Amino acid sequence: MAQDTATLARPSVTALKDVPQIARKLVTEIPGPRSRALMEEHKQYVSAGVGAAMPIFAESASGSVITDVDGNRFLDLAAGIAVTGVGNAAPEVVDAVQSEVAKLTHTNFATTPYAGYVEVCKKLAEHTPGDFAKKSVLLNSGAEAVENAVKIARRYTGRPTVIVMDNAFHGRTNLTMSMTTKASPYKRGFGPFAPDVVSVPYSYPLRDSFGQDGVAAAKASIRRMELLVGHEDIAAIIAEPVQGEGGFIVPADEFLKTLCDWAHAHGVVFISDEIQSGFCRTGKWFASEYFGVEPDLITTAKALGGGLPISAVTGRAEIMDAVQPGGIGGTYGGNPVSCAAALAAIGIMESEDLPACAAHIGDVFLSRFGSLPERFGCVAAVRGLGAMQAIEFVKPGTMEPDAEIVGRIVDAVREAGLIILTCGINGNVIRLLPPLVIGDDELDEALDVLEAAIAECSAQ
Repeated sequence: MAQDTATLARPSVTALKDVPQIARKLVTEIPGPRSRALMEEHKQYVSAGVGAAMPIFAESASGSVITDVDGNRFLDLAAGIAVTGVGNAAPEVVDAVQSEVAKLTHTNFATTPYAGYVEVCKKLAEHTPGDFAKKSVLLNSGAEAVENAVKIARRYTGRPTVIVMDNAFHGRTNLTMSMTTKASPYKRGFGPFAPDVVSVPYSYPLRDSFGQDGVAAAKASIRRMELLVGHEDIAAIIAEPVQGEGGFIVPADEFLKTLCDWAHAHGVVFISDEIQSGFCRTGKWFASEYFGVEPDLITTAKALGGGLPISAVTGRAEIMDAVQPGGIGGTYGGNPVSCAAALAAIGIMESEDLPACAAHIGDVFLSRFGSLPERFGCVAAVRGLGAMQAIEFVKPGTMEPDAEIVGRIVDAVREAGLIILTCGINGNVIRLLPPLVIGDDELDEALDVLEAAIAECSAQ
């Protein structure tokens, strides 16, 4: 990943079919016949409530390339929604999993403990922000981590209310749905929701009235908290340092720090939800580091397991220890095989300096796409940190969100062998989450495809 970004050739924008296939390889129409047949079985046997963003079925993957059941190779700029940061089927992770599963599949850590769980907690204490004693609990999913963080904060403070941010996404369980802004598809028809959850504005420099004045934006949110609840009843404030599903929104400087300082001054627990932004994704181990924030609790998942399910709540030891024995945990939390995968994944992050790799990816992306708002009237903003980048689309000459062009771009790049995701409250943002081990040639090819698709779709 050491190649200088200035040496990366910028292609002329041509039709998608003219972008050379190097890492990609398309041998059938997309989707191919086997994927179409499997999709029919999906419709017959899988709940309609389970989405299928891509009508292709993966058969194998390596690094940043996914091969489908028809033999087509796709470049992956989704990483399983930021899960395979160390690459898909990373050899170190595969070896660790195969070794562990042959020795131990399950005991339940609270019944018969094992060393891997403790080792993961040690690594979490080492790498998460804050120079203070920390402890962790290991769980299965991001939503489960958020639920437990709220339980811990309520137990520690003796207070009921949780403050969340507008545009937030925290999960699909009852409590985390209640903490999530977007109604469809995440909340519609699933109420009633959990009580004592109050939403306040998040800094959105492109669209709010405060722009880059993060202090003013935070003070407005604080006034809202005091008006609606009062700090005496607030257990926790939870915020994604870079909002994920909400649109990869990067807050103005000082917004998060002002909120965190206010929380600490009033005995409120500050929780950083780094389920999508954590573990090197943004160019630092954790995105909170960009904003000078040392969270009391931090929730992690996704990239932690290198592809296997595991999540965590890590925080100040005195807060984590406020819960009575048996009050947190679960049957599968910190499964030994997932712990082995997590230790291998963290080892890759350390040895390969994946924060630097992520920063490099961000530099390449911005060198290519930073000027999109000047080049295309449909692009309102390009934003992100490291390898967590986004493009927000609007109807030209307005700030009206345009989800329709986003849908056309996603369809076009899929046909060309590229996997990308959308996000945003209005579905008008393309998000890019490549594996952090993606090579320059693969990254350049992927961006060629995306750039050509934007040019073609904006001209239609």
